[in-house]
Amino acid sequence: MIRFQQNARPRNDTPSHLFSVGQTVRMKSRTGLREKTTELFEIKSTLPVKDGSPQYRIRSDQETHERVTTEDNLEAADTPVV
Repeated sequence: MIRFQQNARPRNDTPSHLFSVGQTVRMKSRTGLREKTTELFEIKSTLPVKDGSPQYRIRSDQETHERVTTEDNLEAADTPVV
């Protein structure tokens, strides 16, 4: 049987979102090498945490669809490309 505490405090160990709706970001390079194009995406909405990383719905002006990705795959657009 599952018991619930009546005066339980909400959990605050859930990571908060680093990026906000409307912010411009880019995808991190998966290979560690500089990507040929640094396509920019706009944060369209925040989504719940998945596997310990906040999720986002993002969209690029060059694409006709939106993507869903986790925060660990994104970096702020004002961060220099290495």
